Amino acid sequence: MEMIMQVFPAFLLVLCRISAFFVVAPLFSSKSFPRTIKIGLAFFVSIIVFLNVGFDTKVTADATYILAIVREVFAGLIIGYLAYLFFSIVQTAGGLMDLQMGFGMANIVDPITGVTAPIMGNFKYMILIMVFLSINGHHYLLAAIMDSYKWLPLDNQLFQVYYSGNVTEFLTRTFADTFLLALQISAPIVVAMFLTDFGLALLARAAPQYNVFVIGLPLKIIVGLVLLILLIPGFGTLFQIVFDRMFEALEHLFSILQRSSTA
Repeated sequence: MEMIMQVFPAFLLVLCRISAFFVVAPLFSSKSFPRTIKIGLAFFVSIIVFLNVGFDTKVTADATYILAIVREVFAGLIIGYLAYLFFSIVQTAGGLMDLQMGFGMANIVDPITGVTAPIMGNFKYMILIMVFLSINGHHYLLAAIMDSYKWLPLDNQLFQVYYSGNVTEFLTRTFADTFLLALQISAPIVVAMFLTDFGLALLARAAPQYNVFVIGLPLKIIVGLVLLILLIPGFGTLFQIVFDRMFEALEHLFSILQRSSTA
C-alpha cells in the first residue's frame, strides 16, 4: 500500500493528460464513441505510459500538486485541440461551398460531433474519417500523445511556456494556416459558383424575361454537384496532405514545448 501511494500521484498526472486529450481529440471525442470504451482506453493507455515514464520522475502530493494536475490537463487539451483544428478544415470548406451552392439553409445534425453541420462539410468529414482510419491515423494520434512525454515530461514548466507566448503565437498561426487550407479546398467550387452567378447576371441583363432567381438555384446545385463528383477521386490524396500537415504541426508544438521548458 505504501508503494502504491508513492506512485499514485504520478499515475494520476498521466491519467489527467491522457483523459484531457481524449476529450477534445478528433474521432475519440465524438459522441458515437462509447464513453465506457473511452474511459477504459484512457485508463489502459495511461498505465502503458506510466510504466514507461512514471517511475522516472518523483511526484509528491504537496500544495503544488493541484497546479500540476491543471498543468497536465492543459497539456492534453492543447495537443488534442491542435489535432482537432485540422479536422475542422473540411467543415469550414463545406460551409463555404454550401453558402455558394444554396445549401446554407439546409444544415443537418452531425451524429459524430452532435452539432449542426453543413451538408457538404458533413459529407467531406465522413470521407475524411474513412481516409484517416484507412491509414491508421488513430494509431499515430495515440503514438503522439504517448510520445509527448519525451518532449514534455511530468516535471515540466508549462505555465512558463504559456507566459512566454510561444504557444499562443503557434496556435494562432496554425489556425490561420488551417483556414487557408479550407479556402484552398473549397476554391474550385466557390470559383465555379462565382462564374455561374456572373453568367446568370449577364443573362438577366441580356434577357430580362428570364427569372434568374428561379433557374439560378437549381443550376448552381447541378453545377456544384457535377464538380463535386469530378473532385471526389482526389479527396484521398488531399486528405493525406492534411494529415501530414497535422503531424508536422504536432511535432513542431512538441519542439516548442521542449525548447521553452528547457530554456
